[in-house]
Amino acid sequence: MQDLAAPALLTLGLVAIGGYLLGSIPFGVVLTRAAGAGDVRNIGSGNIGATNVLRTGRKDLAIATLILDAGKGAIALLIARHLFGETAGAIAGGAAFMGHLFPVWLGFKGGKGVATFFGLILAACWPLGLLAAATWLIVAFALRYSSLAALVAAALTPLYALLPLPALGLPAPASILILAIFTAVLIYIRHHENIARLLKGAEPKIGAKKT
Repeated sequence: MQDLAAPALLTLGLVAIGGYLLGSIPFGVVLTRAAGAGDVRNIGSGNIGATNVLRTGRKDLAIATLILDAGKGAIALLIARHLFGETAGAIAGGAAFMGHLFPVWLGFKGGKGVATFFGLILAACWPLGLLAAATWLIVAFALRYSSLAALVAAALTPLYALLPLPALGLPAPASILILAIFTAVLIYIRHHENIARLLKGAEPKIGAKKT
């Protein structure tokens, strides 16, 4: 048993490192700099995600950032799952999510993880991802708060993972449930400023112009 345990742990460790490095690629920074749009960290909120990239006035860069940020978590999970199984996939995906939030290249100051979260959950279990995305759309449309929509979607995703819907692959495997909980907790941590503004009624709504 010990002879088998060491290679397994080594594999999972390498999967985690690979996932983190892939997730830590700051596409928002890379794309805006390459396009001559400046450093996105010096614009608007200073966040490296697609929403702040949009403040450069370049919709094409914002869309590309959104797709790439969502894709890097999904790719990390899918490759690791294909090669080493479900647990390895979840570890790689979680590590990629950590990489996006805390990239070593930017002093561990990364994005808030919403796009990466949705890409990750869609890759992990597409019905679960669709439920999470539908939740975001409903809350965002009804209340006009993007951050609140993300927080509600993140909180409900672990509960969706427990739904007894075998035709849709639910309940999800334990590794995916743990991944959903892990990413939800980190989203809440990274959105602490948004939560404070929501409680004060100071969070800007979707479409509102900043003063």
